[in-house]
Amino acid sequence: MPSPTVVLVHGAFADAASWSPVTERLLAQRVPVFVPPVYNRSLAADAAAVRAVVERIDGPVLLAGHSYGGAVITVAGAADNVIGLVYVAGYVLEEGESLGALQGGFPDSDLAAHLVYTPYPVADGEPGTDVSVEPDAFPAIFAAGVDPVRARVFAVSQRPLSAAAFTEPASVAAWKTKPAWGIVSAADHTINPEVERFGYERAGLRAVVELDAPHLVMHTHPDEVAAVITGALAELS
Repeated sequence: MPSPTVVLVHGAFADAASWSPVTERLLAQRVPVFVPPVYNRSLAADAAAVRAVVERIDGPVLLAGHSYGGAVITVAGAADNVIGLVYVAGYVLEEGESLGALQGGFPDSDLAAHLVYTPYPVADGEPGTDVSVEPDAFPAIFAAGVDPVRARVFAVSQRPLSAAAFTEPASVAAWKTKPAWGIVSAADHTINPEVERFGYERAGLRAVVELDAPHLVMHTHPDEVAAVITGALAELS
C-alpha cells in the first residue's frame, strides 16, 4: 500500500501558503504532501472540491484542516480513503450544524468587530457576500506572531469567505468514523479558543495539544504542528 499522503486544507482569509512552514517540514521528512486551494464559496462546495482531490490520490490520506478548513475536512473526510483527521485551531462541526451555530454558543472573538462585507457577482442570481478582515486589523487579529512584513502581505492578499458558508450545515461529521487529533491555539484572536476546545471534546479526539499560540500556529509553531501530523501518521501505520 502506498504511504499515506497528507492533504493540508487552509481556512478563510488565507490560501495554501498559510501552510508553507509545515509543508516544508513534512517534505523534508519525505512525507507525501498536497496542499489544494479552497475556494471559500460554500461549505458543501468546498468540501466537495477537497474530497475530489482526495479521491484522486492513490492510497490513504490524512486530512489536516486549519480554521474553516476544519469544517471542510469534517465533511470531505467522509471519503473512503481518508484514514484520519487533524484539526489545527479548527472548527469541528456536528452533522447538521453550521459555523454560525457553533460560534453562537460562545462569546465573540476579536475578529467579529473587524469583518468587512463586500458583494460579489453570481451568474444569473442575486449577488453573494464576501467576508474579509479589515487589512489594518489583520496583522494583530489573524496574523499575530508572524513577521510584520509577511503579515502585511497576508492582509492585502486575503481569500475572502462567502457569508453563505457561515450558515450552511455540515452534511456529515467524518470524525464519527475516522480517528482525529487536534491543536488548540490558546492565544487565538480569530476563533475563540473555547470553540476549539468544545469541538474537540465533543468529538472525542484521540489527543489534543494546547499551544500558547495565535491563530496562524503553522507559522509561529511549525515544528509542533508538523509533529502532531507525523505523530498521527505513526499511530495510523
